[in-house]
Amino acid sequence: MIFKVYYQEVATEVPVREKTKAMYIEAETEEEIRKKLSGHGFNIEFVQQLEGKYLEYEQNHQNYKLEQL
Repeated sequence: MIFKVYYQEVATEVPVREKTKAMYIEAETEEEIRKKLSGHGFNIEFVQQLEGKYLEYEQNHQNYKLEQL
């Protein structure tokens, strides 16, 4: 499954919507993603599973890049 992860790069800062970034990761569960990212110092705001038309839409977006962790 492919997930879209919304995050802030610095976990110690107060979250600001304009600084939210997103990455795409392939994993079996949300828990697996959170474990993989736990050592990166990110403030993970939301993890969303992508499927169907929404996944197709994201894959056609110019910023779509599947991250390898």
